Amino acid sequence: MTQGNPSGAGRPAQYKMKVEKGITVTMRDGVRISLCVYRPDAPGEFPALFAASPYQYEMDEVPAYPLFLWRETGPVEWYVGQGYAYVHADVRGSGRSEGEFSFMGKDEQNDYAELIAWIATQKWCTGKIGGIGQSYYAVAQWLMACANPPGLACIVPYDGMVDQYRGSNYHGGIFCSYRPIWYTWLRADNQHRPVNKQGRAIMRYDLAGAIIEHTLDDEFWRERSPYWRLGDVNIPVLSIGHWGKMGLHLRGNILGYEELKSPKKLVVTGAKNTFEAHHMFDQIEFHEKECLPFYDRYLKGIDNGFMDDAPVKIFVRGTNAWREEKEWPLKRAKYVPYYLGKGPSGSLTSINDGSLSTEKPGAKEEGTTYSYPDWEWVNGVAAMDPQGRLDPVRRVLTFTTAPLDADLEVTGPIVLKLFASSTAIDTQFIVKIADQHPQDEAARNKGDQPAFTPASKGWLKASHREKDEKRSTKLRPFYAHANPQPLKPGEIYEFDIEVLPMSYTFKKGHRMRLEIANSDSPLTDGIFAHPYHPTQMGSDTIYHDAVHASCLLLPVIPRG
Repeated sequence: MTQGNPSGAGRPAQYKMKVEKGITVTMRDGVRISLCVYRPDAPGEFPALFAASPYQYEMDEVPAYPLFLWRETGPVEWYVGQGYAYVHADVRGSGRSEGEFSFMGKDEQNDYAELIAWIATQKWCTGKIGGIGQSYYAVAQWLMACANPPGLACIVPYDGMVDQYRGSNYHGGIFCSYRPIWYTWLRADNQHRPVNKQGRAIMRYDLAGAIIEHTLDDEFWRERSPYWRLGDVNIPVLSIGHWGKMGLHLRGNILGYEELKSPKKLVVTGAKNTFEAHHMFDQIEFHEKECLPFYDRYLKGIDNGFMDDAPVKIFVRGTNAWREEKEWPLKRAKYVPYYLGKGPSGSLTSINDGSLSTEKPGAKEEGTTYSYPDWEWVNGVAAMDPQGRLDPVRRVLTFTTAPLDADLEVTGPIVLKLFASSTAIDTQFIVKIADQHPQDEAARNKGDQPAFTPASKGWLKASHREKDEKRSTKLRPFYAHANPQPLKPGEIYEFDIEVLPMSYTFKKGHRMRLEIANSDSPLTDGIFAHPYHPTQMGSDTIYHDAVHASCLLLPVIPRG
């Protein structure tokens, strides 16, 4: 089989690989699940790694290029060479497995437990199993761990959410286009049949219809969301996330770590996007350094001191350096309010060019109003500059600091306290934090926008402002998404908006920028966009005076 970087770095292989394809395991209801077993071609017993998804185990033979995003299993052959069996299953209703696909529903979750039990009883297995895999495979691991099936000894959810509603389908209660697009592709991929490969299941499940039907966080989502059962997990967990995966898994990896009571570690990498995260999981060097010691400790019982190290390791963007920490969130973080102001910042072209500062606003400072839809929008809130180039901030609200007089590190959870009103009975807030790079005067005079690096995002549908007070903290508001309440037009409301955690150093001379809009755009946010609906018409006002002091509450790490 083809592997990512199969020969190069890492410990030399101790074993050659034996492949057994098309093995079927019969479930409690008679459905036969198809899987492939990769194991050392040698006598004896070995611990096993278990991966399950609808991405078809046949894809393991495809080169692990970042282009192929469904190749999320890691370097299978390399793990076998290190003395592990690797079992890859097609979940029911996908690949070569029988039954009806249900997108991580109860039947699929019960299958995980039965397959783990089957693996544990095989003559080539020691009885200890660890979870492995990215994205869908990672969410499946969280669900496996919540059930605590005998034989499951540890999991490594790499890039995996714990909350289906808030993590990908309805960010802050706002519909996200990602999952229906994903499922359309998945169905087409599963139903494609080369003439010499028959027997694949036809996925008839209407996931897009289910998403549209379940607009609130109801039992449909909770059945498929590990978050609500994380307190039941009693096995060690290594949670690995990426700062760049804001639209999908980042929140889950961090929230999952925070909620666990079992032995745990958190790693957050500097991967900037989906492609970097996927490519990282293909690399043997990454697995040898971050994952293999964990598996060796809990599946082979090797006393390698892995859990004696710091429990948290984060990549600090901006300085681009790894750092170990004793806890998350960091106790030494000082929460500093950065207040929204009238401006101008004089640094870019936007609707308002507002300011962002640690100085409290004046008592009589007027609010900032924006109307929508905007005549310059071309697809969602995206606009074009006079030269015909895409300009994501030209027609949105911005609040920007003055050039920083020293490096500023922001590491931890973030809250945007926003005072706002609307002429409509509902509106949306999509907020982004960016590192705005210095720009010379010549470029500014030409009308060019400053270069920037995205740092974090947050979302909230105004009618979903009701919090779950039992689950909310000062640093992370948790919305119930169960009882939408319309706005009273013209009335001022206080919204506490969860902005995703980050670890970012804004360098001296750079500016920090906050963007606010009531939508985004596929041109700027890709498949994780939130489509602008034609019925969204009205005006919203953001207040930033002494009584209504809208501010960004930032976890600043003291210098030195």
